[in-house]
Amino acid sequence: MQSEKYDSRKVFMMSVPIFIELLLQMLVGNVDQIMLSQFSQNSVAAIGNGNQIMNLIIIVLNMTSVGITIMISQYIGAKDEHKVSEVCNVSLAVMGFFSVALTVVLFLFYKPVFQLLSIPEEIFNEAASYLLIVGSFILVQGLYLTFSAILRSYALMKQVMTISVVMNVLNIIGNAMLINGYFFFPRLGIVGAAISTNFSKLIGLVLVFMLFRFRGYAELKLSYLKPFPVETCKKLLYISLPSGAEALSYNLSQTIIMKFINMMGTAVIATKVYCSMMANVAYIYSMAIAQATQIIIGYLVGAGRLNEVGRKVWNCVFISIAVSVGLTGIIYFNSDLIFGIFTNDPQILALAKQIVFVEFALEVGRSVNIAMTRTLVATYDVNVPVIAGVLSAWGIAVGVGYLLGVQWGWGLVGIWIAMAADELIRAGVFILRFISGVWRQKVSRALPQTAESK
Repeated sequence: MQSEKYDSRKVFMMSVPIFIELLLQMLVGNVDQIMLSQFSQNSVAAIGNGNQIMNLIIIVLNMTSVGITIMISQYIGAKDEHKVSEVCNVSLAVMGFFSVALTVVLFLFYKPVFQLLSIPEEIFNEAASYLLIVGSFILVQGLYLTFSAILRSYALMKQVMTISVVMNVLNIIGNAMLINGYFFFPRLGIVGAAISTNFSKLIGLVLVFMLFRFRGYAELKLSYLKPFPVETCKKLLYISLPSGAEALSYNLSQTIIMKFINMMGTAVIATKVYCSMMANVAYIYSMAIAQATQIIIGYLVGAGRLNEVGRKVWNCVFISIAVSVGLTGIIYFNSDLIFGIFTNDPQILALAKQIVFVEFALEVGRSVNIAMTRTLVATYDVNVPVIAGVLSAWGIAVGVGYLLGVQWGWGLVGIWIAMAADELIRAGVFILRFISGVWRQKVSRALPQTAESK
C-alpha cells in the first residue's frame, strides 16, 4: 500500500461515477411525484408527506453506511483482510438491527407522526398506504446501502453506479405499468408507485450482493460475530451516530426555515423551490469528489500515510469551490433563461437572480464544509462537525434567518444570507480544526497500529 498512488486523476476517476449516481438520484428522486401528477394531485401530496418521513429514516441508514465505508477503506489501506471481513459482518448485523428497529417504530407510530404533521384527512389513508408499503422494505434498503458502501470502499464506483441506473430504470417502468395500469396490469395509483419502488430496491439488493460475492473481497461468516466484536461495533457507531445526529438536526432546521418561507406567499415559496433545485446542481459534484476523497483518506490513514492527507483535502476543497462557483456563475448570468423554464412570473425571476447572487458566498462555504466534514469524520474527529453543525444551523441559519427574513422584512434574500453565513462560519471552524492537527491524535488513539511513514 505504501507504493499505491492516489493522484488527482484517480480521485477524479472515482468521483465521476459517484457524481452520475448522485445526479440520477436527484433527477429520479421526484419521478414518483411527477408520474403521479398525471393520476391524482392528492396522490402527489400523499407521497410527498410519506417521503418526508422516509427521508429521515434513510438519513440514519446513510450515515451508518458512511461509517462502514470509512472503516473498511482504512483496513484495506492497512492490508488487514481479517478486519475487513469482520467489519463487513458487523456492519450487516448493525444495519440489519437498525433497519428492523426503524421498521417497528414506523409501524407503531406513523399515525401520531402524521397527526403532528397536520396531514389533511383527504390524503391521510393514501399517505399511510404508501408509507407502510415502502417502510416494509427498510431492511432491504439498509442491506443495499451496506453492500454498496462495501463495494465503494474497494473503488467499485462504476459498478455501483450501473446498478443504481438499473434500479432507477426499473422504477420508472414499474411506475408506468402499475400507476396507470399499462400492459394488462391493474391501475393501482399510489400503491403501484410504492410497489414499484420496493421491487427496484429488491433487484438492487440482489445485484449488489451478487457483485460482492463474485468479487470475493470479504467473507460472510457467523464466526466473525462469535464472540461479538464489541470494539469494532463501538468504532462503527462512534463514526456513524454523531454524523447521523448532525444530518437529522440540519434537516429539521431546514423544515423550520421552510415554515418561515411559507409565511411569505406562494411566489416566494416557488422561488425557493427553484433556487434549491439549481443549488443542488451547483454543489452535487462537490459531494461526489468529497466522497471519493474520503475513501482515499481512509486508505492513507490505514496505511499510516498521514502526511499525504492534507494535500488530498486541499485539492478536494479547491476543486469543489471552482466547480460550484463556476456553475453558480453560469446560473446567475443565465438566470432569466434557466428559471424561465419553470415560470414567466417577473417577480419570481427577479427574486431568483438575487438569491443566486447570494449563492456565490454560500457555495464557497458549502464546498469547504462538505470536504472538511468528511475528512474530519474519516480521521475520527467526529465531535467538532456535529457541535459546529448543530449550533450554527440553529443559531445562524434559523435564528439569524428569522431575524433578517421575517423580523427585518428582508424576505427570502435575508434567509439566504443567513444560510450563507452559516456555511461560511462553519467552514472557518472546520479549516481551523483541520489545520490544528488534532485529527492526527484522534487517528493515533483509534488506530494505535497505524505508524506514520516518513
